[in-house]
Amino acid sequence: MKTDIVYRLDDGVYLNITNKCPCNCAFCIRSHGEAVGDAERLWFETEPTIDEIKKAIDDFDFTDVKEVVFCGYGEPTNAYDNLIATAKYIRETHPNIHIRLNTNGLSDLINQKPTAQEISSVLDSISVSLNDVTSEKYDKITRNIYPGIAFGAMLDFTKECVKYCDDVRMTVVDVIPKEDIEEARKICEACGAKFRLRTFIK
Repeated sequence: MKTDIVYRLDDGVYLNITNKCPCNCAFCIRSHGEAVGDAERLWFETEPTIDEIKKAIDDFDFTDVKEVVFCGYGEPTNAYDNLIATAKYIRETHPNIHIRLNTNGLSDLINQKPTAQEISSVLDSISVSLNDVTSEKYDKITRNIYPGIAFGAMLDFTKECVKYCDDVRMTVVDVIPKEDIEEARKICEACGAKFRLRTFIK
């Protein structure tokens, strides 16, 4: 069965380049079905190569598309080399399209190296999932594979992105208490990023 690499959801165009992720978030949309938007399936039998990603981009009609977002059924930085190469390819083939990354912010842990500067060099916007307001709560809601250190690493990654990218935002989903949403806003401001509250999609 064909797995979609490029797909539309509402008014957006998204790139699904990996299914790997160090988190298993309690609210993750991928736990509710095979696909979202106009995609038929977003689960890969084998991870896509850069050539397969490029072909999917070449085959897609980007007429009137203003933005493309790295966001699929996995964490894009888990396919770090393909993420960077794909962003550069979009720059070459569609120079007027705005490129955004939706990420859990754990790229440095995943790739065991600093990544914010390089990521920022090939993207226009970076959206980091803050998810919750303390390390303990973060670990509980994201069920990540780096308990105890993931929250701090995510904040450090965000701060580094702010140094190199003009549009960095942090998000939480409206499943957490109102007081935590306000605390999240303060954390976001301390990191130098913009704040956005996301609506939980069932």
